Amino acid sequence: MTSATTAPVQRATDASSDGASDARRDPAIDQKSDTIGTLRRLMSYMLAGNGRSRFIWATILRFVAVTALVSTPYITGQAMNVLTEPGGTTDDLVRWGTYGIVAGVLYVGFSLFADRMFADLATRGLKNLQTHLFSHLQKLSMGFFFRTPVGELLSRINNDAEAVAVFYEQGVAQLLRAVITLAMALGVMLLINVQLTLVALSIVPFVMLGMWLITRVASPAFAKMQEEMGTASGFQEETLAGHKVIISARRQDWADAENEENAAAVFAVASKALFVSLIQFPLTMTLTYVQIVLVFVVGAFMVSLGDVSLGTVLAFAGYSAMMASPLSQISNLVSNALNAVAGGDRVFQVIDQRPDIEDASDAVAYEFKGGHIEFQNVDFGYVPGRLILKDNTFEVQAGEKIGICGPTGAGKSTIINILTRYYDISAGRILIDGQDLSTLNRASLRKQVGAVLQEAFLFTDTVMNNLKYAREDATDDECIEAAKKANAHEFISHLPDGYDTMLVERGANLSQGQRQMITIARAMVANPKIMILDEATSNVDTRTEKLIQDGLRNLMEGKTSFSIAHRLATIRDSSRIMVVNGGEIMEMASHDDLMAERDFYYSLYMSQFKGAAPHAMEAGTADFVST
Repeated sequence: MTSATTAPVQRATDASSDGASDARRDPAIDQKSDTIGTLRRLMSYMLAGNGRSRFIWATILRFVAVTALVSTPYITGQAMNVLTEPGGTTDDLVRWGTYGIVAGVLYVGFSLFADRMFADLATRGLKNLQTHLFSHLQKLSMGFFFRTPVGELLSRINNDAEAVAVFYEQGVAQLLRAVITLAMALGVMLLINVQLTLVALSIVPFVMLGMWLITRVASPAFAKMQEEMGTASGFQEETLAGHKVIISARRQDWADAENEENAAAVFAVASKALFVSLIQFPLTMTLTYVQIVLVFVVGAFMVSLGDVSLGTVLAFAGYSAMMASPLSQISNLVSNALNAVAGGDRVFQVIDQRPDIEDASDAVAYEFKGGHIEFQNVDFGYVPGRLILKDNTFEVQAGEKIGICGPTGAGKSTIINILTRYYDISAGRILIDGQDLSTLNRASLRKQVGAVLQEAFLFTDTVMNNLKYAREDATDDECIEAAKKANAHEFISHLPDGYDTMLVERGANLSQGQRQMITIARAMVANPKIMILDEATSNVDTRTEKLIQDGLRNLMEGKTSFSIAHRLATIRDSSRIMVVNGGEIMEMASHDDLMAERDFYYSLYMSQFKGAAPHAMEAGTADFVST
């Protein structure tokens, strides 16, 4: 379908009442993945492309920096031995002092380079994740968006991605630094003195046990927190989008109360998750101070026995203090990682969604041959076990203008949804110019099928760019000519900047009729061969409706077209009118022939213009059925 046809179908149309809302929530979107698997997938976005080689270089720089850092307690211990043991000289003290300064300079210099590279990797990882997520959303079928609230999707794109961003920006670099520091400090300690090393390590099992217990509690709490934040964000997005309804119905107090309830739910679970995670830092620091005291006590005893020097004990105290920082960092980073896993899970649940509709491996491009369309015994349902369309069979000749009418929920928009292959049918067959719809490449099909929907969706951009959205290579002259045919040129010319006027979100600085005329012009720029109109003239005044109808006639000229309408006067001049009720085609003929039949269409028409028709009511033909 052309770009002019890609705006989402309004949820308030027949599609939602036809049954799409029954599948509003996609159960697959709530599946969970394992922690290690999620962290591995998150890292893959950071390491994509040349990220792996940059990560290796950043790790090497970090390793050199930590080596310099780890050498400082040893240097300090040697300097202390120069002062406390016989034979030490001023030159020796100066030499060790110089080593310490050099080590400090190396640590700062290499750390700066490493941090710069890790910062680049972090922003690159977040960019890769968000662009992949957004790109994948563009590939998902219409059914996914019917099943998933927009607010929840925005929460996954924003809130959950933000949790991942913190992990990228802080967690990876700090965790790597902490692990390298611990490993190197432990190695040096073992080389200097095994006994004191065992004393220093005696506290580590308790630290690890505490971290494990906290993780067991915090992990589900963080997952629940992200879920509650998604609910709150979804409600806020929906109420902001529906602010006119809330204001007109004086429901501001209700909105405040609901939002406060959602915020309270987020607060309750977030306070628990953060409290449990914050316990890690004081627990780790307390155990670390106990570790340092033990090293001094045991070390002093060993010095008194002559087993070690005072410088060695001082060096061990330095290493014990050095281990405290990475241990506390690791414990704090656990909450960071758990929050990232919770957010990553929710992001990957969307990324792992597969499109409901995909091209077959042997799909071929649609070859337009006039626009001849056939429905052969077509059944369709949005959810299994509930058919919306039942055994629909009809044929439309090339260039024929078809009106579609029927009560709300009868299945009118559903016919259009399956014709454009937003959904695959349950049974039967649809042929377009003799080609089976299921065998066609969707892009080639939708390039030839245009739509003007009830909701005139415009982007935050200039009028000209909104017109060119239909076809990238369209010229300004082509767009202006299309606007003239759509009766939009006059009012566009009177805008502050004409075609360069910037439209606000959804074209809110234009009237409903003006927005609709621009969408008609946009469809003309696309120049599709088959045209679909879904209540395109609703909610406008009589004069504007006439201008829109004139534009639509220009748009549909020479094309096979379908016009869905509740106001039957707008489709009276159709070649034939399809009357749909309860998912079945009741009648299909011209307006005059249908009125002469005095059947279902006659009842609809008379109920709109002259009240209910007694003859039809008595005959039992006016039972309006919603699917």
